[in-house]
Amino acid sequence: MSSSKKLLVFITVLVALAGLVRLNGQSYAAEEKFKVGWIYIGHPGDAGWTLAHDEGRKYMEKQLPWVESIYVEAVPETSDAERMMTELARKGCKIIFATSFGYMDYVQNVAKRFPDVYFEHCSGFKTADNVATYFGRIYEPRYLSGIVAGSMTKSNIIGYVGAFPIPEVVRGINAFALGVKSVNPNAKVKVVWTNTWYDPATEKEAAKAALDAGADVIAQHQDTPAPMQAAAERGKYGVSYNSPMSKFAPNAVLTGPVWNWGPYYVSRVQAAKDGTWTSGDYWGGLKDGIVDLAPYGPMVPENVKKLVETKKTEILAGKFHPFAGPIKDNKGVVRVPAGTTMTDAQLLSFDWFVENVEGTLPN
Repeated sequence: MSSSKKLLVFITVLVALAGLVRLNGQSYAAEEKFKVGWIYIGHPGDAGWTLAHDEGRKYMEKQLPWVESIYVEAVPETSDAERMMTELARKGCKIIFATSFGYMDYVQNVAKRFPDVYFEHCSGFKTADNVATYFGRIYEPRYLSGIVAGSMTKSNIIGYVGAFPIPEVVRGINAFALGVKSVNPNAKVKVVWTNTWYDPATEKEAAKAALDAGADVIAQHQDTPAPMQAAAERGKYGVSYNSPMSKFAPNAVLTGPVWNWGPYYVSRVQAAKDGTWTSGDYWGGLKDGIVDLAPYGPMVPENVKKLVETKKTEILAGKFHPFAGPIKDNKGVVRVPAGTTMTDAQLLSFDWFVENVEGTLPN
């Protein structure tokens, strides 16, 4: 064989090798990316829960350019969720993130049929060999935002627009109320339920009902800024949720608990690709950076900010826990004795209100 022909063969081999990459010990064409799927309960434009997850997905894409992310929005908590996850698995997604509580049983069903796909369920409590759960201790910044609300109220009535009476929402209401109580024992938190995650009109009407009852601060566990806008229209204050919402009601929003999912998504996708992924229950807090407070509005005084930052420092140092006793429920019964702290299992099954919350839990 002539030297020129040998060179041509050598170059051909190099090109062929360059067209292959190694993922989990297998060879793939260079243009084939590692597929990752998400299903969302709402739209990324909701300015709330889904936006926060979508921002985390985009962060992951920037950090891991070898990933192809696929998401499906507005997936209800019905068998549609099972169908969408099945479709994502069939499209070749190696790991799928299901981002709403009501997807839980559907995740389990699909995971059984696709044992080689990893599944991550946000805010749930059921795991399997290929299913993990993840959430954040949002109750920590909830407590801190309660300090702000309790300091700013003049009527001592704070409205709270709640989505569904599930432990996640109840835990947040109670943490917020305990933060309020720590600076203002006379203030009450009035809960108005919507039984929706994403319904701007319903959420706004619920906030108006609380304002009509005398509330001058509105907090929320909802996915849109509608409650904040209702507060702004009445010249009152608001504590938002999920993402910074001050641009929607700049004269109303004091602050609010926010999510930062990006680093978690990076770590779990990387683990799935490396073959080091393991099942488990992740529940990170302020220390991990997965939760935090949104920037303060200009109406929040410096002395209030100092109160919050002092308590935040104590939480970060492990010197304070929002659910350390003594804590009574709103019927006067001691639920958490002095010298004790609620366990994670108790926090994950919350079905009662603390003493300064006005409202009942529907069956």
